Amino acid sequence: MDYSHVRGVDPAVADALEGEVDRQQNTLAMIASENHVSEAVMQAQGSALTNKYAEGYPGERYYAGCEFANDVELLAIDRAKELWGAEHVNVQPHSGTQANMGVYLAMLDPGDKILSLELSHGGHLSHGHPANFTGKTYDVEQYEVDPETGYIDYETLAEQAEAFDPDIVVSGYSAYPRAVDWERIQDVAESVDAYHLADIAHITGLVAAGVHPSPVGVADFVTGSTHKTIRAGRGGIIMCGEEHAKAIDNAVFPGAQGGPLMHNVAGKAVGFNEALQPEFTEYAERTVANARALADTFSQHGLEVVSGGTDNHLVLVDLRPSHPDTTGKDVEEALEEAGIVLNANTVPGETRSAFNPSGIRAGTPALTTRGFDEEATREVGELIVRIVDDYDDQETIDAVAEDVQALCDAHPLYD
Repeated sequence: MDYSHVRGVDPAVADALEGEVDRQQNTLAMIASENHVSEAVMQAQGSALTNKYAEGYPGERYYAGCEFANDVELLAIDRAKELWGAEHVNVQPHSGTQANMGVYLAMLDPGDKILSLELSHGGHLSHGHPANFTGKTYDVEQYEVDPETGYIDYETLAEQAEAFDPDIVVSGYSAYPRAVDWERIQDVAESVDAYHLADIAHITGLVAAGVHPSPVGVADFVTGSTHKTIRAGRGGIIMCGEEHAKAIDNAVFPGAQGGPLMHNVAGKAVGFNEALQPEFTEYAERTVANARALADTFSQHGLEVVSGGTDNHLVLVDLRPSHPDTTGKDVEEALEEAGIVLNANTVPGETRSAFNPSGIRAGTPALTTRGFDEEATREVGELIVRIVDDYDDQETIDAVAEDVQALCDAHPLYD
């Protein structure tokens, strides 16, 4: 990539940018929330729209000169409606967390009750963690997955909702490898006269492609990230029915944000257009197939895969049964040295600190973007197992690094 203009002004930043391209080219990104966008998306995000303020919404801007900003935002909205079948779409949130904030601000008062999945069981900070604004603003109670099965127990969830009487029930997760039964959770929410927010941040692209059930038209509100499995401009999105459209739009602007990042909205529009092409469905299907191949490889080598497998893009491994003295951070750090980048992660029934947990989380979206098929993904799984078994052996790390480099060379990222 050409950073010559940056280099002429700021060589230190140019060094960092070029170093990051090199790092991505020569490592395997397996953090489940990461992906590689196209050069078209990156070009849109680096466009002249970064110079433009466009507070408000198309046709109702607070500044002049927004005709092209309007064009881009309307394209993003129309394409999102086509992708997910939503009645109303707001594409302005700067992130998935701010999309969730928009829903909370629109529908809740401070002190209202949120029922959501506990972070160490696969939830997200913005669902009610005490360190997050949600935990500081609202009364939060959290449900868990069954530690024996790794699955959500919907009957227990219903009982907990009846006892807690929440104002909103949050579904959708950051480390849950199974398909979500949106209808069951909607029934739970309705039974206690609560709203249902489905956060599909991780699976936005899988839902758009029809390889995961959709909560759109089921849940009252659907939020998501636009840069994970959907591979569009970095940011967030809110979808809802027309009856909540005005409240949501007012909560995003002026409630939670000022001017939208119009260059990112342009990236969203371009990425959504790419996702409307037939080959995107093939990409999403392969992402899931690769994740299942990865889970199967781990299981064959005696690693404990949470829930026994996966229905989506991620695999969660509990190291305790097979490697009781090994932590997720041990493995994460050794893998990074070998060129495989994933993250340590808490697991159901976690007995260690969240900063040095008992599991690892691996995702396949970025590998699939690079062209990895099931066979190549199994090869990566074998390399991960080698590191898990011998994370503190430098010869093993060096040998795996050579194999990783060969895989990177065989699946180039950017020409």
